[in-house]
Amino acid sequence: MRREYQFDGLVGPTHNYAGLSPGNMASAEHEGQASSPRSAARQGLAKMRFVRDLGVSQAVLPPHDRPSLASLRRLGFHGSDEEMIAAAGAGDGLLLRICSSASAMWTANAATVSPSSDTADGRVHLVPANLQQTFHRAIEACTTTRILRVLFGATEQFVVHDPLPGGGQFADEGAANHMRLETSLGAAHVFAWGRASFAGNAFARARVHPARQTREASLALVRAHGIDPSRALLPQQHPEGIDAGAFHTDVLAVGNGNFLMLHELAVVDAGALCRELERILGSELCVVLASQTELPVANAVAAYPFNSQVLSLRSGAMAIVAPEDARRDRHASAFLERIVTSDGPVRSVHYVDVRQSMQNGGGPACLRLRVSLTEPEANALRGRVRLDDALYEELKAWVDRSYRDRLVPADLADPALAREGMQALDELTRILALGSLYDFQR
Repeated sequence: MRREYQFDGLVGPTHNYAGLSPGNMASAEHEGQASSPRSAARQGLAKMRFVRDLGVSQAVLPPHDRPSLASLRRLGFHGSDEEMIAAAGAGDGLLLRICSSASAMWTANAATVSPSSDTADGRVHLVPANLQQTFHRAIEACTTTRILRVLFGATEQFVVHDPLPGGGQFADEGAANHMRLETSLGAAHVFAWGRASFAGNAFARARVHPARQTREASLALVRAHGIDPSRALLPQQHPEGIDAGAFHTDVLAVGNGNFLMLHELAVVDAGALCRELERILGSELCVVLASQTELPVANAVAAYPFNSQVLSLRSGAMAIVAPEDARRDRHASAFLERIVTSDGPVRSVHYVDVRQSMQNGGGPACLRLRVSLTEPEANALRGRVRLDDALYEELKAWVDRSYRDRLVPADLADPALAREGMQALDELTRILALGSLYDFQR
C-alpha cells in the first residue's frame, strides 16, 4: 500500500520580496516591500502540522544556503564572503538579490516525481527541475539534487536523476506542471507545457508573460521516469492563462486520485483533456471545471483556489487545504463550496494562512512536493525529515531564535545576515540528521 507524503520546503532566512519572476503577478505587486522570514517560516510549519493532523504523511525539505556565494564567485566576484556580498550589493544590488532568493521554499518546483507503481523499473523516480527560465531559480538545481540524493539515497528503491540538460530548450519547472490521477483502471500522468522549442510557429504563444515549461522537457520526463507513453498526456498551457498570471499549471489546475479541478484557461481545450483522461481512467474520474463566468481568471490568479492541496484522508474522503485569500474572494470561495457540496470525493475545505508566501506568488500547493511511497520505501528515507510533534516543536524553536522578523531587499547587503543564515542552516542539518549539505560546511 502506498501513502502520499507532502514534502514541504522550510522557508529560508532570506525570504524577501525582490520581484524576480516575470509573469508572477504577486511577486511583481509586492516588490520591495518588507517581508517577515520568521512569520513566513512559522506559517509554513503551521500548515505542515495542520496537514499532518489531518492524518496525511508530512515531511520537510531544508532551505538552500543564501546568498549563494558559489554563484557569486562564478559571476566573477572574489575576495572574502563579506567583500563579495558588498560588491554584489553595490549599485542596484540586482545580482545580490538574485543570489539571495529563498524561492527554493516552493518545492512544487523542486522535482518531478513518479511512484514505483508507474515506472518501468519499479523504483521511485525523481528528476530535479533545472528551472532554466529564471536565473534565481536555475541556481537551485545543484543543491536540490544534492538534498534529494541524501534523502532518497537508497538506490534499490529510488532513482534521483540529474536535472535535464539543454538550457532553455529543455526548461523544466518540476511538479508544478505535472499531475498524476488514478482510478481502478490505473494511473494517468498530465505533463503540461507552455512552449515548444522545436515546433516553429505550430502552437499558440503567450504574448505578455513568458511560458516556462517546454514540451521537449515534458517528453523527456516521460522517458526518464519510464512511464507508459499511452498513459502520459501533454496538453499545452493556455496562452491566455499564462498571460493572466498562471505561470505554472498548478495556478489553474490540481488533481488527486480520481479527482481533478481546473479552470477552462488552464490548458488549451480543457474539454479535450478531460475526455482523454476519462478514456484512460473511466467513469470513476470526477472533474470539476470552472468557467470564466463562474470564476474569472483574474480572481483565480489573485486568490489561488487551484493552488490548494487536495489530500486523500484515511477515511477515504478527500479534503482541500486552500489559502485564506480564496476564502476572502467571493468567486473562489463559491467555487470551492460547489466542489464540497457536489456529489464528489471532496468532503471538506480548510483555509490556512500562508500570506507571506502568497505575496511572492506561492500558495499551499507551491510549498509542497508530493511523493507517493510504499511502507518499505518510506522506511528507506534518510535523515530525520518526517514531521512529528517533537520535530515540529524543535523546528519552531529553531526558527524563533534564528530568523529575523523583518527584512527588506536592502538588508541582503548586510554580511551579518549571511552569517546568521549559515549558523541557522548548520544547526538545521544537525536537527534533521542530514550531514554536510551545504558548500559552507565542506
